[in-house]
Amino acid sequence: MPTATPKHKELDQPEQPAPPRRPTLAVVILNYNRADLLADCLESIYAHTPRCQLAVWVVDNASPDASVAMVQARFPQVILRVSPHNGGFSYGNNLALREILALPNPPDYVMLLNNDTVVPPDLFDGLVDYLEAHPAVGVVGPKVLLPDGSLDLACRRSFPTPAVAFYRMLGLAKIFPRHPRFARYNLTYLDPDQETEVDAVVGACMLLRRSVIAEVGLLDEAFFMYGEDLDWAYRIKQYGWRVIYYPAVYVWHYKRAASTRRAIPSIHAFYAAMRIFHRKHFAATTPAPLNAVIEAGITVKELIALGHNLLLPAAARRVG
Repeated sequence: MPTATPKHKELDQPEQPAPPRRPTLAVVILNYNRADLLADCLESIYAHTPRCQLAVWVVDNASPDASVAMVQARFPQVILRVSPHNGGFSYGNNLALREILALPNPPDYVMLLNNDTVVPPDLFDGLVDYLEAHPAVGVVGPKVLLPDGSLDLACRRSFPTPAVAFYRMLGLAKIFPRHPRFARYNLTYLDPDQETEVDAVVGACMLLRRSVIAEVGLLDEAFFMYGEDLDWAYRIKQYGWRVIYYPAVYVWHYKRAASTRRAIPSIHAFYAAMRIFHRKHFAATTPAPLNAVIEAGITVKELIALGHNLLLPAAARRVG
């Protein structure tokens, strides 16, 4: 008796390889009263599609200009949060960071990015790829270039320990920019194209593991503007994570474009941040006479900066 044959015989199909994992990235941009710069920044971000899965968060710190309307009209894909008041850099960024950490599926990585930056095509993937390949690194920052092509010295720094701060306040860092001791703050004795482990990168563009933020905590809101990135890096390194300056990728930074509109308050915030950082991390272990010298030095530098700014035309005023 003939055996029944199936009407349909399924062929063994080879297993399809799983699609490559795409890391997820949330970019947080804080904005205050610079719709023009923010528009340029967002245009540069969306001009190219990165390999990583990207979500862009914009926090507006109660801008009186048309920043919010501009984002709503031109960049509806942005996750926009509007603060009821200008609480400063840490406060504004923390509004987004809290929400990001609380997401059901939070991103792998978080980037702080200034509104006065312009993003080249490979910035996001270059930095994400670096952290993917280096599990002991918690923070990475790119080479940061000013509009004239020079290096933004803040993109790779040492902590302003009493010794480092003392050399800097005496002007030795400027007199001896190639000296490994006197030029430690901005590391100007190093090749700007040299990948280096550093104490801190700059908050204008820094990529962090989301797990590091969850472990260490948010930005310290005692810092209104300036110094919060140094403080964050200090705390992150206390947890054993490495911080890397990675110059294989870069970002453009139109530095101080926002702060120059309120130069006097910005100067006060700059030197207040120096005091807060020193008192928080070094004052308790520094001899009282040296603490007094450092505090006096900060005050003198602040008065000089204020006086210098008042003598300049408004277009030329700057911070620091």
